[in-house]
Amino acid sequence: MVDQDIVYRQLRPSDIGVLERIHCDLFPVSEFFHNAVSGRDIVSWGAVDCSRTDGRSDELVGFVTARTILANDSEIGDMLRYDPTRTDQTLVYILTLGVVESYRNRGIAAALTREVIKYASNLAHCQAVYLHVISYNNPAIQFYKKLCFKFVRRLSGFYYIQAQHYDSLLFVYYVNGGRSPCSPLEIVATVAAYVRSFFKLMVTRLWKSEEKVSRWSKCKESSRLLTAQNKRNITSDSDGCQCV
Repeated sequence: MVDQDIVYRQLRPSDIGVLERIHCDLFPVSEFFHNAVSGRDIVSWGAVDCSRTDGRSDELVGFVTARTILANDSEIGDMLRYDPTRTDQTLVYILTLGVVESYRNRGIAAALTREVIKYASNLAHCQAVYLHVISYNNPAIQFYKKLCFKFVRRLSGFYYIQAQHYDSLLFVYYVNGGRSPCSPLEIVATVAAYVRSFFKLMVTRLWKSEEKVSRWSKCKESSRLLTAQNKRNITSDSDGCQCV
């Protein structure tokens, strides 16, 4: 359901204070925020509630930040079916995604994620959008699955938070014809399909061959019967004739 009161736009330098306040626990580095609002190395979108009457109708209530990287330099190069000799193929990595608590469950996070997907789809050489989710964040895991992101790998000890390691789940959304390389299961399925096709072809050929033999046998038998009948007719005619 589309919320008509929510407007999506690029982040601006004036958003830096609110952006930092909303997710400072995730990225407490000022350089990151400056890059996010200035468009340096990072692309970003914000959500604002234009229906607010408290003078804050342009204040962020949600955001997403992402970075475009070369496929050859990414950590998921082995999960893409792409030409490693090409240096122009890229990926879009979602860095952070967040929505103010009072605005959650209104489709804002999904809309922001689709902005990233649309952006990636418009990059001619982009193969996929990907991201990490901490292993215990079940709502986020279900959220990305609902948006058709594909879980491709579990990374042990990826996060280190408050002196404790946590696993990460890696999710990928393929765009512009990008896809994963054949898995062992896909290879087995392909071979099985080929074997079935080959067996079906051989059965069809064998059936046609037997049909030809059967037709030839019938034709030969009919020829024998006709020949025998003709001989009988000639003999009968000869017996009825008188020589003068």
